[in-house]
Amino acid sequence: MNSSEKLATKKIPGTVYVLGWISLFSDVSSEMIYPLIPLFLTSVLGRGAFALGIIEGIAEATASTFKVVSGIWADKTRRRKPFILAGYGLAGLARPLIGLAGHWVAVLGLRFTDRVGKGIRTSPRDALIADVAAPEQLGAAYGVQRSMDHAGAVMGPLIAGGLLMFMDFTLRQVFLLAAVPALLCFCVAAFGLKEPPAPKANPSARPIGLTGWNRLSKDFKFFLLTVFVFTLGNSTDAFLILRLTEVGVSAGWLAVLWSVHHIVKMISAYYGGILSDKIGHRVQLGLGWTVYALIYFSFAAVDSPEGLVGVFIAYGLYFGFVEPSEKALVAQLAPSELRGSAFGYFHFIVGLGALPASLVFGIIWKNWGASAAFSTGAALALGACVMLVFSKQAPRCSPQGQ
Repeated sequence: MNSSEKLATKKIPGTVYVLGWISLFSDVSSEMIYPLIPLFLTSVLGRGAFALGIIEGIAEATASTFKVVSGIWADKTRRRKPFILAGYGLAGLARPLIGLAGHWVAVLGLRFTDRVGKGIRTSPRDALIADVAAPEQLGAAYGVQRSMDHAGAVMGPLIAGGLLMFMDFTLRQVFLLAAVPALLCFCVAAFGLKEPPAPKANPSARPIGLTGWNRLSKDFKFFLLTVFVFTLGNSTDAFLILRLTEVGVSAGWLAVLWSVHHIVKMISAYYGGILSDKIGHRVQLGLGWTVYALIYFSFAAVDSPEGLVGVFIAYGLYFGFVEPSEKALVAQLAPSELRGSAFGYFHFIVGLGALPASLVFGIIWKNWGASAAFSTGAALALGACVMLVFSKQAPRCSPQGQ
């Protein structure tokens, strides 16, 4: 029986679906707020692209720093759920309070807290998926989780758009109501998530900590370098929203468009995960980065609202190619006892590039315009594709097994 036939006969573990529901509710809460933050900063707090770049760059860099810490800690304790529960709880508590912010610095502080929660939960969650999924279905497992995550991101903007357009809610009121799905997310994590028993500690094994970096392969480290180059051109998606507002897309339609964008992400992540297991994760990742470059070049060249709306919807395809294949590559290139640490380092590298990416993007936009900023991001994505060509193909199945 070949790997594709094995994949067809194996069921995705229930733990993956529970994590998917947790992500779904969390994203309903998050996406009721996130696509409206640029408008909130400009129309309510009187700030623009530079403040947005500072907020989002610091927020994402913060998340990635905590992802490496939580990943290492999860490997040391051989537990995943406590970190998942704490991370979703902290983010769900802080995020809706943006509705009470009176200054952009307050928005920065709350986004910082929200991203601390994301940092605490993400690496242990990704490691838990690799713990319970069969090696030949890693792409499909990550695709399911990401697809359900994006399903929540479809619902959140639709709820926000309905409240704004048909019930005359203010932006602040919409933000505060995001506490309801955040509470549902926490309840599912607390009462529905089970993790397999922790493996017994090997007395002869070396302790896990920052020295775990030395036990990760050169192939894994070169892969991280490639990801870092790409991330330098991968600024916050809030700039895409800001570009859409610049050409005249209204707040209500922004929320609806953000939801449509996530429908594309939801479908492409599910099928992209399955495809990644078949054609190889590295090949699919290169295709995804190429799509990203084309989208950003289009954002640099297109000026009409209709054209940019079409390009923005197509942008969702990039996530379907990239998200499952990236995480499957991390899981394959790392030893099973270092999966949390490996995901932590992966997310840390992403965050390390996120801060300069968003800051530089905002500076380029302010001084030379949106076209120059988007063109820079596209060029860096193509550079990462070239590096990926010279990276070593990961094995199709993890050598560690389950």
